[in-house]
Amino acid sequence: MKPVSLTTDRLLLRPFEPADTAAVHAACQDPDIPRWTSVPSPYTRAEAERFVGTLAPKGWRDDTAYAFAVVTRANGTLVGSMSLLRIARLRAPERQAELGYWTAREQRGNGYTAEAARALARWAFRDLGVERLEWRAEAGNHGSWAVARSVGFQREGTLRAQLVRDGIRRDRWIGSLLPSDLPPEPARTGSPARAQAPTPYHPYPH
Repeated sequence: MKPVSLTTDRLLLRPFEPADTAAVHAACQDPDIPRWTSVPSPYTRAEAERFVGTLAPKGWRDDTAYAFAVVTRANGTLVGSMSLLRIARLRAPERQAELGYWTAREQRGNGYTAEAARALARWAFRDLGVERLEWRAEAGNHGSWAVARSVGFQREGTLRAQLVRDGIRRDRWIGSLLPSDLPPEPARTGSPARAQAPTPYHPYPH
């Protein structure tokens, strides 16, 4: 799939670019990110280069994961990463995808991640034909759940011992978002938050 960008009142969601490497590396030094996500630890500069330059564009190219850099529209500061995962399942009757995200420590508490997640969910439902969007997190990740809940996700239960981390089986929470769970898109000044070709951006320049 050709990469796209999305906008909200405060944010731009766009494909990762080589210039994001340093900001991604710096953000992932926060121990809370590898603690609660699949981000490797320790997170080296090489890991950031691999994610930005190889893994993220490969996901778009293969239709397996759509990774967005979430940045502020005001000054382009990296807020975090947000992805739709397992997009290959859209070819099956289930038409499901999974939302994943992390937020840089200094950007938390501003409502940015929920704002970005709503825009991404609307795009998934409207343009990709997703009918069920899932959220999963290790049990106890209250920060991730606070974001998901504010977007409209319904927590459906606990998958017992479903996640293996550091050789230990851990419980995982699961929730879902349906198109009917999202409130109507608010009226915005200027252009609506629809998918658009990122400019300037050349698909898969790496």
